[in-house]
Amino acid sequence: MEYIAYLHKDRDSDYGVSFPDFPGCITAGKTLDEASRMAAEALAIHIEGMIEDGDAVPEPSQLDEIAKDAAKHGAIAFMVSVDAPDATVRVNITARESQIGTIDALAEAAGMTRSGYMVRAALGERKRPKKAKHVRRAVS
Repeated sequence: MEYIAYLHKDRDSDYGVSFPDFPGCITAGKTLDEASRMAAEALAIHIEGMIEDGDAVPEPSQLDEIAKDAAKHGAIAFMVSVDAPDATVRVNITARESQIGTIDALAEAAGMTRSGYMVRAALGERKRPKKAKHVRRAVS
């Protein structure tokens, strides 16, 4: 998938990148090449976080749709490619009621859904409990 990114440069600053489809997803780089690489990484991390949180990932805006976007004033628009997220598949499992209770408690402590926790645990990617909702942002 390709998403539109805005490249911003202020005097005495790094190159900043933002995404009209993903408010709050920003990054920066000292050079144009670094900003471009960081943009792809920041967007991938942001989308991964949205999926983990159960948020819908928006379809990419069309260039015509951003023509009147005030945020693009003084910016250069460019395209950033990311892999499309895998489709989600629903599965059923069988477990003891007490086991499900334990899984639910662990998932809640980790700030995750039951499904998200079980997938992470099954793949060996256990997550420590988090104190506050994470901010999806990659900055150089």
